[in-house]
Amino acid sequence: MSDRDFIPMAVPVLGNKELEYVTEAVRSGWISSQGRYVSEFEESFSAYCGVKYGIAVTSGTTALHLALVVLGIGPGDEVIIPPLTHIACANMITLTGARPVLVDCAWDTWGIDPAKIEEKITSRTKAIMVIHLYGHPVDMDPVLEIAEKYGLYVIEDAAEAHGAEYKGRRTGSLGHIACFSFYANKIITTGEGGMIVTDDPNLAAKARKLRDQAYEKERRFWHRELGFNYRMTNLQAAIGLAQIEKIDQFVNIRRRNAHLYNQLLNGIPGLILPPEANWAKNVYWMYSILVDDSFGMSRDELIAYLKSRNIDARPFFYPVHLQPLYADQFKGESYPVAEELSSKGMNLPSGNELTEDEVRRIADTIKSARGGR
Repeated sequence: MSDRDFIPMAVPVLGNKELEYVTEAVRSGWISSQGRYVSEFEESFSAYCGVKYGIAVTSGTTALHLALVVLGIGPGDEVIIPPLTHIACANMITLTGARPVLVDCAWDTWGIDPAKIEEKITSRTKAIMVIHLYGHPVDMDPVLEIAEKYGLYVIEDAAEAHGAEYKGRRTGSLGHIACFSFYANKIITTGEGGMIVTDDPNLAAKARKLRDQAYEKERRFWHRELGFNYRMTNLQAAIGLAQIEKIDQFVNIRRRNAHLYNQLLNGIPGLILPPEANWAKNVYWMYSILVDDSFGMSRDELIAYLKSRNIDARPFFYPVHLQPLYADQFKGESYPVAEELSSKGMNLPSGNELTEDEVRRIADTIKSARGGR
């Protein structure tokens, strides 16, 4: 069994290579955004995704904001997103002056439902932002067809889906521009950090300029555009470069543990296991389940039960339209699939450090919770 008394959601796995690269960066004196590790990390990660350009930034949130800005999205525009997502997606749209427009989720992916997108498109719609929720990709072909029909951009929020695949293509290569997070609990990490990836050289060049205060090349400290300080440091990129060298190993660990979870939890009344469409490779950033009434206790009661036995667990995101920040904006709107997923969904420990013995301990504890009622 596990040697750890408490099993957390996720702990970053760092080793000698990360220490070696960071030490080299410190010794070189290049510790800010200047230094070889930034460009090497950008090149390695974008190549992994199957695209030409990577632009490293300070977080997944600033990646979203910068992507929206370089697409020219601003006041009066609308961006379609699903309700069940991290609040940063709606917030960054709002920060540009644009308006998030919600489209309900699909049961088979837990991401945006392509069949419901067209009814929300207006003359103000400029983009569709898809979120590959908890590591499962969205069904992209119909989204891309709709985008082409109406002349819209497609933004991938792949913050939770490093290495996930749609019909053999990796997330990050499926839309016009994509955003990743490298927060400490992500599949690979830089502590804090993010990246934009794209095949469009113009979008890449614009993003590189705006992330660095929009300096003009021909005249230092001269600015024609509103820019930002969204630069990733060389120290963070050094960690990221070491992490990308291990990404296949980390993805395999997540999938191995997810398949063991599936084996151990399959058939338990009241538990709905995470999806994996036949065209998808789910990387299970979080191993996510739904707790139905027939389980015998609520989702929140099960989370409390696990925590009382030193196993961490978390509820799903709250839908955007139910957040106090956006309650007035979306007053009267209802998104039944997102609401049900949110009310029943929970995430189990899923980190790269999670062992098979710990997965078995978690599954046994879930079974004991049901048996005890």
